Amino acid sequence: MKIDPDKCVACGNCLPVCPMGAIYIDPANNRARVNSDECVECFTCYRGMSKEHLNPTFVRAVRQTAKFFRFRFDPEPDICPTDAIVPEELSWPRVVRRSFSDPQVPHESTGIHGRGTAEVKTNDVTDRVKEGDAGFVVEFGRPGVGARFRDIERVTKALAELGVEFESNNPVTSLMTDQARGLIRQDIHNEKILSAIVEIKTKLERVPSVLKKIKELSSQVETVISIGVSTRCDGAGEERLGEILEREGYPTYRGKTNLGLGRVTTIQN
Repeated sequence: MKIDPDKCVACGNCLPVCPMGAIYIDPANNRARVNSDECVECFTCYRGMSKEHLNPTFVRAVRQTAKFFRFRFDPEPDICPTDAIVPEELSWPRVVRRSFSDPQVPHESTGIHGRGTAEVKTNDVTDRVKEGDAGFVVEFGRPGVGARFRDIERVTKALAELGVEFESNNPVTSLMTDQARGLIRQDIHNEKILSAIVEIKTKLERVPSVLKKIKELSSQVETVISIGVSTRCDGAGEERLGEILEREGYPTYRGKTNLGLGRVTTIQN
């Protein structure tokens, strides 16, 4: 995303709209600019603001006159008065940013919108997590923070060493060059995205080691990590995950699914 300096009137309306704080007023030319390294190509500024097509020269003249007489003249806060925000044609690897940051763009690898698989929270439909298994969703980033793939790989490599199984239909998995080692292609390591979800599966006995490893790494990465854990109940509606999580010191929520009772927890660092 970029801002056309010939159209921008430095009204500043686009600054609070950006979820990453990547837009600023450049004092060198008194125009809004996009920090391309921090921009995640979520298109929030482009779609989230109404657009007028006023003449930039006229608007600047009015603003200068108002400033001279010491009163304010500002457009409505949700409007770009001169339609100065311009989307750029994205190429690889920057296009990855939009895939993981713009909810209106489907992932090429999965064909769906969103950061995980279509049925990430409905195991009763997919049967991916079986009895004796634990399914994890590990989310990286959030608005205002974001995440870079180099930090995501740092965690996926550590998880691979624990012998977890990565969900094959997950967008992050599709970017791996070696699932067995949790390696993500190097040409996207520096790409910043709004957030991403890694989905893994392991045996219930390994839940403590996975939680411990993620908690250990959470202080070593420049992003926020949130975790969801779930399991499948047996025929009698019983499960062991809740006991494991309580023993590890994590709060749990008990709820019903089509196949009985299950537990889920979320940890945020």
